[in-house]
Amino acid sequence: MPRILILGAGFGGLELSTLLSESLGDDAGVTLIDSGDAFVFGYSKLDVMFGRAALDEVQLPYADLARPGVRLLRETVTAIDPEGRRVTTDRGVHEADVLVVALGADYDFDATPGLLEHGNEFYSVAGAARLRELLPSFSSGRAVVGVCGAPFKCPPAPSEAALLLHDALSERGVRGNCEITLAMPFGTPVPPSPDTSAALLDAFAERGIEFVPGSKVSSLEPGVAVLEDGTELPFDLFLGVPKHRAPDVVLESGMAVDGYVPVDPGTLETRFDGVYAVGDVATVGVPKAGVFSERQARIVAASLVARVRGGSSSARYDGRGSCYIEFGVGRVGRVDVDFFSGPKPTGTLQEPSAALVAEKQHFGASRRARWFGLA
Repeated sequence: MPRILILGAGFGGLELSTLLSESLGDDAGVTLIDSGDAFVFGYSKLDVMFGRAALDEVQLPYADLARPGVRLLRETVTAIDPEGRRVTTDRGVHEADVLVVALGADYDFDATPGLLEHGNEFYSVAGAARLRELLPSFSSGRAVVGVCGAPFKCPPAPSEAALLLHDALSERGVRGNCEITLAMPFGTPVPPSPDTSAALLDAFAERGIEFVPGSKVSSLEPGVAVLEDGTELPFDLFLGVPKHRAPDVVLESGMAVDGYVPVDPGTLETRFDGVYAVGDVATVGVPKAGVFSERQARIVAASLVARVRGGSSSARYDGRGSCYIEFGVGRVGRVDVDFFSGPKPTGTLQEPSAALVAEKQHFGASRRARWFGLA
């Protein structure tokens, strides 16, 4: 049985280890390493930020993860040798026959001068928790939701933040005293799906939310966000999406090209024998979002299970995924995207509805049950 080492217990690592356990049981031989205490769905950070859920309600402790054939180690990866498939952590050295890098993307706060000094970010759990305490005190002035670099996780999230901020201010009766501006580097909110972008732009127009396309936030000064084209956006409250990058340990390993790990988009194999990369850490040709990481993990699982059983897998990653989008006022939409089938990426909008609210809830509940055994 091959020794399978998975780095990172996010969407990709959790789905891959679960599938290997389900297929191979006690013989799976999986070691899963993550430095964190708990898993949090990305969309749950907005729930925390806007007071819809407490932090402890959205955290899924890794201590609760117990699957046959999977050993979970809470350690920090300090070095990766992809040639030798050898990983060093703060606790020791691990050697593997198969190495899967699923460490996600880190936030480069220093890449945007003044971001944390003069503004706030809502992409980390800590940042969302801070804003939960800060938002109730914002009652007048201009709020700017700004993206500081691309690519970034969950492309619809900045639009969701602007719409949910509108709801929160309206519920408190202070929306008339506030302006909301969304600035992002894309020309439209969701480029692969014109109908989704149109629906979001209509929602912005209905709510008086200003959309500033095609420019990222390059720096913050006291009360001013400076875009890369020199435009200045005055603000009283700044909600930022920090620039992303691969973790330092991945960059130092020699695996990365142009900041992320290149892979075969069909198999998720890297140029190193026996080494795969899935999710946000990899350059696959799809957005950085959990649903894509999860689907990539299924391809790797099929390959590894076939290998253990003496065969081969013909499964290839198809670049498809569905993302739920909060439109506010108790409605959720869904965009179904396909990045590989045609000459260019396409996306189709499922109109916002209460039914999709329930579907999104089921999405989270089903993964809590599969990965952590929680009802």
